[in-house]
Amino acid sequence: MRLKCFVVAVFCLCCVQASAQSFIQSLNQQNHWVDSVFHSLSKKQKIAQLFMVRAHTNLGQAYEDSVGKVIKRQKLGGVVFFQGGPVREAELINKYQKESKVPLLIAMDGEWGLGMRLDSTISYPYQMTLGAIRDNTLLYTMGRQIARDFKRLGVQMNFGPDMDVNNNPNNPVIGFRSFGDNKYNVAEKGIAYMRGMQDGGILTTAKHFPGHGDTEVDSHLDLPQLPFTRKRLDSLEEYPFREAIKAGISGVMVAHMNIPALDTTLHLPSTLSKPIITGILKDSLGFKGLVVSDAMGMQGVVKFFPNGEADVRAFIAGNDLLELSQDSKRAIKMIKKAIRKGQIQMSDLDARVKKVLTAKYWAGLNNRATIPTQNMYQDLNHPDAKALVQQLTDAAVTVLRKDSVAIDFGKRTAIISIGTNDTSIYQRELQKNFPSNSLFSIAKNAGKGKLDSLLQTLQNYDRVIIGVHDIRLRPASKLDFSDDVQLFITQIAVKPNSVISVFANPYSLAGLLGIEKAGTLIMGYQKSDEMQRSAVKVITGQLKATGKLPVNVNVFFGYGVGL
Repeated sequence: MRLKCFVVAVFCLCCVQASAQSFIQSLNQQNHWVDSVFHSLSKKQKIAQLFMVRAHTNLGQAYEDSVGKVIKRQKLGGVVFFQGGPVREAELINKYQKESKVPLLIAMDGEWGLGMRLDSTISYPYQMTLGAIRDNTLLYTMGRQIARDFKRLGVQMNFGPDMDVNNNPNNPVIGFRSFGDNKYNVAEKGIAYMRGMQDGGILTTAKHFPGHGDTEVDSHLDLPQLPFTRKRLDSLEEYPFREAIKAGISGVMVAHMNIPALDTTLHLPSTLSKPIITGILKDSLGFKGLVVSDAMGMQGVVKFFPNGEADVRAFIAGNDLLELSQDSKRAIKMIKKAIRKGQIQMSDLDARVKKVLTAKYWAGLNNRATIPTQNMYQDLNHPDAKALVQQLTDAAVTVLRKDSVAIDFGKRTAIISIGTNDTSIYQRELQKNFPSNSLFSIAKNAGKGKLDSLLQTLQNYDRVIIGVHDIRLRPASKLDFSDDVQLFITQIAVKPNSVISVFANPYSLAGLLGIEKAGTLIMGYQKSDEMQRSAVKVITGQLKATGKLPVNVNVFFGYGVGL
C-alpha cells in the first residue's frame, strides 16, 4: 500500500497520460491535438519530427547549449539522454521543452532503469539476472517502478527491453543485457517487463530486431552478419519480437546487421532494408507501433552508407524515428530532396509524423508541465524501490551445487573475495554469521607467490568461503583474471569444505575449470551489493534459492539448472 500511494503521489507531479488505451489502440482514434499540431508544421518541420538528438548532462554548459541550439534551429522531434545526473537532466529537459514549439519526445536507454545512464539513481538487476527469476510478476512490478522513475524525470520512452536471444556466449555487445538463450523465457520476461512499463504510462522499445544475440561483432564498431536461414531466423531470433508485438508493445528498435537470407543487398544493414522493416516487421508481423532505428552514427550503418545516405535509406526502409543521426540538418535536407524527386511519398511522411505525434499525446505531452526538481533524489531512491531490487536478486540467485553437510557457524572460516582490492559486502555480511573468521582479498592479477602462500594458510581453516567478483562495468563472458588466479579458484573448488559464489556473467563459469566440483556453488550473475547479500542469505540458511540458470554454459551447467 505504501508503494502504491507513493507512486500515485509522484505520478500527479508529472505529465498525465492522455488515455487509458494502449498506444497501439490509440493509433486508430481520431485525435484533434495531433491533427492541430500536424497542420501547423511545414514539410521540413514534419521531417524534423522524426529525428532524435543526443544529449548529456556531464559534458558541460557549452555542450548542453550546442544541443539546445540544434533542437531550436532544426525543430527536432526528440532527445535521447545519456550520462549525467537526474537533477541536471530534469532542469535541461525543462529548458529544452520550453524552447520547443512541439513537445519533445524524451527517451533513454534504461534496460536496468535510470541507473544505466545516470548517477544518484537506482540500477535494477541486469536482464541476464532477471532471466533466472521464476516469478514474472516481479518483472512486471519492476516495469511499473521504472515507469514511475522515468515519468518523475520527464522521460516518456525507454529503449528497452532487450529481447535478443543471446545464444552466442562470445557476443561482445548483448550478453548480460539479454534474458538468456531460451526464446520462450526471453519472450515471457520481456513481455512482463514491457507491460509493467506501458501500464505505468511510458513507451517501450523491444530491441534489436530481428535479433542481435548470435553475433560476434559489435555493431557500434562494424557491421555484423547473421548468416542463418530464413527458417532459423523466423523460429528463433524473431520469436520474442513476434510475441511482444502480439502483446501490444509500443516500439521496436531495428539493429544494424547484414542478413543475406532476408535481403541480399551487399553490405546493407537491416536498419536500411525495406524488405526487413516494411516487408517483415510491418507487413508479415503486423507491427503498427513506432519503428526506431538503432543509433544512426554507429559504424554498423555509416561504414558503407556515409554522408547522409544512411538517413535517407532508413526512412525509405520504414523507420519512424531516426536516432542520433551524424548530421540531422543534412539528413532533413536530403529527405526533403528525396520527396521532391519522388523517391518518398508525401503521404508516407505524413503517416509517420502523425504516428510520432500520437505517441507524444499518449505519453501526456499535450499537457506539458515543468518537472519539479525538489526532492528529486529522494523520489528516485525511495525505500520501496530499493527493497524491490533486493527482492529481485533474492529471486534470481541460483544454487548450482549444494553441500549436504550443514554449515557449522562456529568453526574457523576463511572468507575470501577474489577480484576486489577491498573488503566486499559479501565478506562483511558473512562476518556477522561466522564469529571465528579471517578475511582475505585477492586482486584479479595476484602473483603466484602470494596465492601459494595463501593456499598454505587455508589449510588451517575448517571452511573456505569465496566470492568471485567481476567488477567491470560490463561483465563479459570471460573473466579477466590472470591464469594464476583462475588456477587458485580451481585448487580451492576441489576441497570438500569450499563454498563459492560467482558474481559475474554466468558464461564465465566455463572458464573456471573444476568449479563444478565445489562443495557449494552459487551463481550470483552480477557484482551488486544486493546480489552479494542474496548469496549470503542462501549460505546462512535465511533464503531458499529459487533461481534457474537462464543460459547453457557447458555440460555441467545447462539451461534451467538450479537446486
